[in-house]
Amino acid sequence: MSLYSTQKFLYNLNRDAEVQRRFREDRTRLLGEYDLTDEERSAIGQGDIGKLYVLGCNGQLLMHFAPLLGVAWADYLEAMREGVRKYGPVRAGIYAMTTSTNEKVAGV
Repeated sequence: MSLYSTQKFLYNLNRDAEVQRRFREDRTRLLGEYDLTDEERSAIGQGDIGKLYVLGCNGQLLMHFAPLLGVAWADYLEAMREGVRKYGPVRAGIYAMTTSTNEKVAGV
């Protein structure tokens, strides 16, 4: 349920100006309204796109979160790569990694 709550928060943040305002003004209180783990809450609060990606957040949601943080497109892509290097493979969600980053898949 927690990944769902994290992604629901990002969805709301990406689309609702009031949630964006509250995020800028008092993100701790806003995040307290969502059923998040401490790890998720910390990653969101710190704007750690790489960690959120590794936790399983959908890239479509993250690509809208990045500009809210002032992160450029190329830096957003690198943040996801760096997240995997720093925190390990994607743990959950549709991007969950079943191989290491240096393994070939289907001979490629």
